[in-house]
Amino acid sequence: MASVRSQREISAWRPGIPGVVEVFHAHYREYAYPMHVHEAWTLLIVDDGAVRYDLDRHEHGTPHDTVSLLPPYVPHNGSPVTELGFRKRVLYLDLSRLDESFIGPAVDAPDLVDPVLRQRVGQLHAALAHPGDELEAESRLTLVGERLRGHLRPRVFEEPARADRTLAQRLRELLDARVVEGVALEEAARLLQAHPAHLVRAFSAAYGIAPHQYLMSRRVERARHLLLDGRPPAEVAPATGFFDQSHLTRHFRRLVGVPPGRYARAGARR
Repeated sequence: MASVRSQREISAWRPGIPGVVEVFHAHYREYAYPMHVHEAWTLLIVDDGAVRYDLDRHEHGTPHDTVSLLPPYVPHNGSPVTELGFRKRVLYLDLSRLDESFIGPAVDAPDLVDPVLRQRVGQLHAALAHPGDELEAESRLTLVGERLRGHLRPRVFEEPARADRTLAQRLRELLDARVVEGVALEEAARLLQAHPAHLVRAFSAAYGIAPHQYLMSRRVERARHLLLDGRPPAEVAPATGFFDQSHLTRHFRRLVGVPPGRYARAGARR
């Protein structure tokens, strides 16, 4: 018989992103949650298997491509649909991301069948897993929140990207001035007096690249110069704004195609 430990695999952390109380990943084979409540919103996606749960005395489930949003203070439970269990990823969001006015609509329709939202939540989890990618995580969380609000209060589902080149240029100038130290999305929005979601959309529409992608491109560009000057990757990483050497390696490999150490050796042979 499998041990209880092998039946329950979890990881949990607090990523330091405003509005995110906790990130929780779990693989449960037999465990069933009793009725309970949270002070935070529960944003849930299931990668394998399925979960059934009761919310406000109504039964719900999580089929493929569903994003479930369980409101704070409303009791719910949860159990696997099959004996194989389920693998889930959860974000707990505080009321700064979705205020209490959205609780009623979420109780009425907690399961959102939206492949685009499902993909964005998955991308957000990937960004939250890596220290140093806070601007990406904030940007993705902002767009996720915007789409959730569109489902819960469907007036205009999602604003189309508007060409605002002046705002985009001002953000690019801010990113250029802070390549190494970086800037949080909320701070950028405050400095530029724009809504965070509009800031991300305006930049992406103007330049064809998201703000976090632009910033990482600039950092990798600087890293290339320093590596060719003969500086070791462990020294280049903090000098160019990366959290650590592994953070540099991941983005460098993605943009250049080889790890920084190999790139530096190639330059030395020349």
